[in-house]
Amino acid sequence: MSVANLCHRLQSQVSARTAAGFAEVLRRLGAPLQVAVAGRIKSGKSTLVNALIGRRVAPTDIGECTRLVTRFQYGTVDRVEIVFTDGRKQVLPFAADGMIPAELGVDIEQVSHIEAYLTNAVLQGMTVIDTPGLGSLDAASVSRTEQLLGAAKHAKDDEGSDELDDTSRNAVAGAEAVLYVVTQGVRADDQQALAAFTAATASREAGPVNAIAVLNKADTIAPESVEGSGGDIWKAATILSEKQASTLKPRVADVLPVIGLIAESAESGGFTSADAEALRQLADLDDDVLQTMLISADIFTTWECDVPSGTRLRLLEKLDLFGVSHAVEAIRKEPEITAGALRRSLLDASGLEAVRQRLSIVFAARADGIKAAAALASVTALAHASGDPGERQRVHDAIEVLLAKPEAHQLRLLEALTLVASGAVDMPEDLSEEVLRVGSNADIGAQLGKPGAPRPELAAHALERAGWWRSFASFGATPAQSRVAHVVHRAYFLIWQQVREA
Repeated sequence: MSVANLCHRLQSQVSARTAAGFAEVLRRLGAPLQVAVAGRIKSGKSTLVNALIGRRVAPTDIGECTRLVTRFQYGTVDRVEIVFTDGRKQVLPFAADGMIPAELGVDIEQVSHIEAYLTNAVLQGMTVIDTPGLGSLDAASVSRTEQLLGAAKHAKDDEGSDELDDTSRNAVAGAEAVLYVVTQGVRADDQQALAAFTAATASREAGPVNAIAVLNKADTIAPESVEGSGGDIWKAATILSEKQASTLKPRVADVLPVIGLIAESAESGGFTSADAEALRQLADLDDDVLQTMLISADIFTTWECDVPSGTRLRLLEKLDLFGVSHAVEAIRKEPEITAGALRRSLLDASGLEAVRQRLSIVFAARADGIKAAAALASVTALAHASGDPGERQRVHDAIEVLLAKPEAHQLRLLEALTLVASGAVDMPEDLSEEVLRVGSNADIGAQLGKPGAPRPELAAHALERAGWWRSFASFGATPAQSRVAHVVHRAYFLIWQQVREA
C-alpha cells in the first residue's frame, strides 16, 4: 500500500519518537478495520455486538464488564485478557455460558480494558469495540473509554522501540470507524456524543466516510405515533430512521432500523427447537386469546394457558412481544415450517441483514481506504507533534506527492468528503449533498443518484457531472471549494470510464 510505503520511507528521515509512531501506524494498517460501537446506556449496544459477531459473548446486563471497553478480535484460541492500566495482563477463560465472566475477580479501577479473542470468521475482517454507554456513566468508565479509544497504550512497537509518548499515542490510536446506536428519540446531545468520538476515529471526526447509525429496539415504536406508517411497526421504524438520518447527517452515512434482541437470539444460537415448539403451541391458541396475551408482557406471562409461564418468559426474553407475534404468524402461514426456517424468518424480521450490508458498503468494501485515510491523519499528527519544522515539512511534502498520484484518488475523495462533512470547506447545500452521495457509496447507481438506471444513462450522467464540476472548479469556486471540485470531477470521470468499459 502506498501509505505503508510512505511510512517505511520516512522512518529513517524523522526522529526516533516519530519513527516509533510510524511503526504503530504500520501495525494498524496491517490489522483488521476497528469499529467502535457507541451509544447511550441501555441502547442495546452489547446485544447488537453479539448479533454482529454471531455469538452471545458480550454481557448485556449492567455489571462490571459493561463499565469497561471490550475489544473483540480474531484469535486462534478463545480467551479473555484483562489489560491493566500498568500494562499487566491476566488471562481468563470464557464463562460456561460462553460469555465474558460477569465478575472478573479484580479491582476494575485498575483495569484499562478487556481483550476478547474469538475463533470467529466475522472478526477476521473487523475488530469490534464495545464501549460503555454514554450519558449515565461514572467518571472512571468515561476515562477508561477515552484512554482506550483516544490514547491506547502499546508499550512496544513491532521493532522494539521505546514506549510512545502520550501525544504520539493520541495521534495513532483509536478505532477507524463508528457504529452509533440510537433509540426512538435522537436527543440534542447525540450530535455532541458523536462529535466526542473524534478520538475514536484516529484523530478524524466521525462522518459519512466512517460512521453509520442504527435505530435499535425498532419494535418498541408505537406506529400510531408516526405519520404515514399505516399502523405498521416496521414502516414506522423506517420513517423514523429517515428522520433521524436527516438529524444526524452529515456525521453518519445512514440510520437503519434494527431489532437487536431478535437479531441476537436468531444469530447467536439463542433460539432453539424447544422455543420453536413452544411457539407452535401458542399458534394453536384461539386468535382472540393470543391477541389479548400480546397486549403486554405482564398479560403474556400471567395468562392461563397450556404453555407454561416460565416458557413464555423465556420467549419474551429472547424475542419480546413483536418477535413472538411474528413467529406465530409465520407458523400459521406455514404450519410445517422447520425450526431453522423459523429462525431465518426471525432474522429477516430483525433488520440485521440490512445493517450488515450497509456495514459492508460503508466499512468493509472501503476498509483499506478508511484505514489509509486514518493513517495519513495519524502521520500528519505525529509530524506536528514532533516540534521539528523540518521534519514536519518533509512529512507534508511526502504526503502531497502521494496524494498527487492517480492511485491515491480514493484517499483524496475520502479527504474531500471529510472536509465537506465537517464544515471545513463550506459548500452550497445541494453541492454538499452531491459530494456526500458520491463519496459515501460504493454502488455506482447510488453514487450517481440513479439506482437501477441503465448503463448508457449512468455513463451520460457521469460525464455531464464531470464536466460541470470541472467548470465549477475553474470558475466561481473559492480555492478551498476548487480543491474539492477537482476531486469530485475526477471521481465522476473515473465512474464514466468504469461504466463505459463494463
